Amino acid sequence: MKNKRSSEWFQAPGYHGMARRAWLRSEGFPADVFDGKPVVGICNSWSELTNCNVHLRDVAVAVKRGVIAAGGVPLEFPTISLGEMFMQPTTMMYRNLMAMDVEESIRANPLDAVVLLCGCDKTTPAQLMGAASANLPAIMVPGGPMLAGTFRGQRLGSGTDGRKLFDLYRTGRLSDEEWNEVEGCIARSSGHCTVMGTASTMTSLAEALGMTLPGCANIPAPDSRRMAIAELSGRAAVELIEAELTPRRIMTREAFENAITVLMALGGSTNAVIHLTAIAGRLGIRLAAGDFDRISRRTPCLANVKPSGEHLMEDLFHAGGVPAVMNRITDLLHTDCITVNGRTVCENVSNSDTRDGAVIRPRDNPLFAEGGIAILHGNLAPDGAVIKQTAASPALMQHRGRAYVFETRDEMIAWIDRDDLPVDASTVLVMRNCGPKGGPGMPEWGHIPMPRKLLQQGVTDTVRISDARMSGTSFGTVVLHVAPESAAGGPLAAVQTGDEIILDVAARGLDINVAEEEIARRLRAFTPPAPHYDRGYGRLFLDHVTQANLGCDFDFLASNSNK
Repeated sequence: MKNKRSSEWFQAPGYHGMARRAWLRSEGFPADVFDGKPVVGICNSWSELTNCNVHLRDVAVAVKRGVIAAGGVPLEFPTISLGEMFMQPTTMMYRNLMAMDVEESIRANPLDAVVLLCGCDKTTPAQLMGAASANLPAIMVPGGPMLAGTFRGQRLGSGTDGRKLFDLYRTGRLSDEEWNEVEGCIARSSGHCTVMGTASTMTSLAEALGMTLPGCANIPAPDSRRMAIAELSGRAAVELIEAELTPRRIMTREAFENAITVLMALGGSTNAVIHLTAIAGRLGIRLAAGDFDRISRRTPCLANVKPSGEHLMEDLFHAGGVPAVMNRITDLLHTDCITVNGRTVCENVSNSDTRDGAVIRPRDNPLFAEGGIAILHGNLAPDGAVIKQTAASPALMQHRGRAYVFETRDEMIAWIDRDDLPVDASTVLVMRNCGPKGGPGMPEWGHIPMPRKLLQQGVTDTVRISDARMSGTSFGTVVLHVAPESAAGGPLAAVQTGDEIILDVAARGLDINVAEEEIARRLRAFTPPAPHYDRGYGRLFLDHVTQANLGCDFDFLASNSNK
């Protein structure tokens, strides 16, 4: 019986069954609408405060067509929406809140399956976390990337090229008028960023996990094929119910290893390390730093897409998208993993060859020999740190330099453009109090701007280290997610200006050249910063958020099992 769960609401004997049917009939449904028909919820993260997701009401209409065509009843419902551009201090503060919203909305309502509509960075992992915990049949439909803009004949990658152009503006090489022109053309449509930022990464990994239809993730937002695949996803949602194909059956440990492999082949966002760890934790699957690094070392980076490469998400889609990338690395994948269409990874990608070898490189000519992300350890990061090695400067991958420490982001902002900032090309910029508790919420502050005095000298990159995150659209030799964070008393709290920092990406090392007993002495004198919140959700976040290496989920939401 396809509507077994919803029938407990609508076919209940007595008053309550009648009342529930009557209340939906008041919306204009005919009396027989629920006779044997499954109810498919459409979980919509639409919001005018989230430009990446602002078109999802139209996508929902297409999903409804598919649900109805397959014999189901679609019921759309909203959740909070997380827009990276507007929310303060960071959407990461609210990812867990959205995940709770999604989980409880699914669990509390008369649904037999759910279609998840996502787009901007944190909406994708939040929905997957909530759906994993609720464990009803679920399928995801991303909103897709926006169209690229053009400035001075150059196609612009939102985020990546915006930051590069801002460096030109702040050093006087772009006029106010030219900067205004950039503003008018860098974001041309609804949809998420046009590069392999966090949004593109997470929607691509949702596909690699098996939670979307093949080829769904990378279709541009305004493309008519976005609506077509949304309708097909609505049909597939109904089929999931009969097959009892739940997130726990799809998102297995092997599926997460596939997702990590695709992450490395795409040169995807460092934020994916945190999000995949959190999603897996909801299923009782423990992803360790070693899992990411082991897979990175064996996986070539093939996607020639900004910020690691040259092209944009539209180009990746036209070159074959995620299925074509997976087709080139099938020997590195668990190809027998089941996906939401009931087929295996092998069945889905075996005929998906690339149409453009310049965008999706062949195995014998990769963009980089290793995956996009490296995991670092050392006395500065006992529980790990990450670097996007494919977007870093090769000359800085092994580096020794004296630290210049910013205590907070506000201090960094106040000093970074000063001509008397005492730094040179070899200096390692260190910023602390930007982690889960210190930020709060672990904001995307890790892409510390290059000091203006260095830019004016022609220096375009230097080593930067923090316990923050950075946008997946960012670039440079930037070490992130240092764990434990400084606000929790991690070794980053012991670094002083003038200390020598040793970065060795090949050896996966991140160390401070200070005696262990001196580090211990400094940490004994450490005083935690005052908490940012004393009430409400902020207090809940500070009391229960885990560190970056554990996914920054709440300690009471992870599954107790361990696979």
